[in-house]
Amino acid sequence: MPYCTIAQLIDRYSERFLVELSDRADAAPETPAVDSGLFDRAIADACAEIDGYLLGRYRLPIDAPPPLLIDLAQRMAIYKAHAAIVPEKIRDDYKDALKTLLLIAQGAIRLPGLDGAESTGSGLAGGVQMTAPDRPMTNQTMKGYI
Repeated sequence: MPYCTIAQLIDRYSERFLVELSDRADAAPETPAVDSGLFDRAIADACAEIDGYLLGRYRLPIDAPPPLLIDLAQRMAIYKAHAAIVPEKIRDDYKDALKTLLLIAQGAIRLPGLDGAESTGSGLAGGVQMTAPDRPMTNQTMKGYI
């Protein structure tokens, strides 16, 4: 299930913006319309990238994405729908979305409403745990030699 829809993109960015973004023909069509194929691909690409970040932390697919994932998916999909020149605001939104996904993957941000969806693992937050015997040479045992 995708984390956002074309209708949500239209609601956030406006239909006119999506029509302009998806119009890649040399001649203007008689009735301009949103290219649903373009945005379906952009949404699928954004969702695949999101899943790559969430794979180690949550069981996938997430059937009911929380609002944060919907927001990230929208920002990433609109970036991916651009053919060449991406406006600075869209590029910055995409970069911020990637930073947020990295924080989610590291466990610094938890997705609300997905309690119990975390994969069963060692319980570590991405760190390495080591055990070793006590050190035989300490300040106490080396007293008089130092």
